[in-house]
Formats: sequence, C-alpha cells, structure tokens
Amino acid sequence: MASTSEHIFKFLRSLAGALFSPGKTSQPRNNAPKSRPGNKPSASSNGRATSRPGARPSPPTSGLSAPYPGDFRGAATVSYSPKPDGAADPGEIVWTWVPYEEDHSQGKDRPVLIVGKSGKYLLALMMTSKNHSDDRRGDNDYVDIGTGSWDKQGRDSEVKLDRVLQVSAADMRREGAVLDKKRFGAVATGLQRRHGWK
Repeated sequence: MASTSEHIFKFLRSLAGALFSPGKTSQPRNNAPKSRPGNKPSASSNGRATSRPGARPSPPTSGLSAPYPGDFRGAATVSYSPKPDGAADPGEIVWTWVPYEEDHSQGKDRPVLIVGKSGKYLLALMMTSKNHSDDRRGDNDYVDIGTGSWDKQGRDSEVKLDRVLQVSAADMRREGAVLDKKRFGAVATGLQRRHGWK
C-alpha cells in the first residue's frame, strides 16, 4: 500500500504536469484590435481619449481646440445678453473644459457662467456645488446663486470670482441654462467690487 507521502507526491506531480504541459492550457482570447505603431489615442472635444487612425493627437488630457491663452487679468465690462440663438452669450451657464490654475495642460469638464467678452474670447467664471460659506476665504471669493437646471442633482451652486477664464466659443457646449437677471446682478456686483469691472 502506498504511503501518504507517496499519494501527496503523485498528486503534486500530476498537478504540475497539468499546469506546465505545453498545449494543455489555453489563454483567454482577446478580440480587441491591436494598436499599430503611430496610432496614438487623441483627446476628443469632451476630453475623453479616442483613437482615430491617421489623426493627429490633441494635447494630452486637454479638451480645448487650441492651447489655453491664460486667465484674464484686468477689468472688463460685465454684460447680460442671453439669446436663444445657439451660441453661448453672457448670462448663460454652459459647459467647457477648465484648465487647472497651476497646470494648464490638465483640467476638468465643468459648468461656467459667461459674464463678458474680451477680443475673440468669452469671459467666464467657474461654478461649484461645494459650499464655501464656512471656509477661510473671504466673502468676495464666491457668490451664492442657488439651484437651477444646470445641476441635475438640484444642488446649490456658487460662482467663483477670483479667477476669470478666457474661453473660445468653439470649446463650449450650450447644455446649461440662462441665469435670471437678478442672480446675474449679484455676480456682476461681485465682479465690480473685486476686480473693478464696469
């Protein structure tokens, strides 16, 4: 009769044979197309990576059609002129790719409020659903505008006054809403006090 150690040895030998014998194991099939040299993923207009053969890749993680010109400095004229014409106008909340302040090559897709124009760019302020009422920043950094159809979850929103974005009309999606004149007026007052806008 075979001893216990012989049974264990036989079992281990058969297990090793099953695992390491050529032709006895199968690899999972991957039907995904293999990438060819030179085909790199490119960023689409919404910032998601896509792959198009022969296409020139956009800057990584950027959803803008051209390099970001930098934040707007100085004073401008705040205006309120929303129009149902398919274009983004001052007074409207739209979505765009917002570069991070510390690194313009990276950013996030988010809603912004259009507040004016400067040359070929629209001037916009970032919006957030995070409440800054109790943080260390001054009251002149954010303006509460409440809820609206721009936030599908119905959260209260604030407009951030301390950074004015320059955005090309080609990089905006008119998916937000029109901010009513009273709430826009509160934002305009904040811009006038903080940045000396007219």
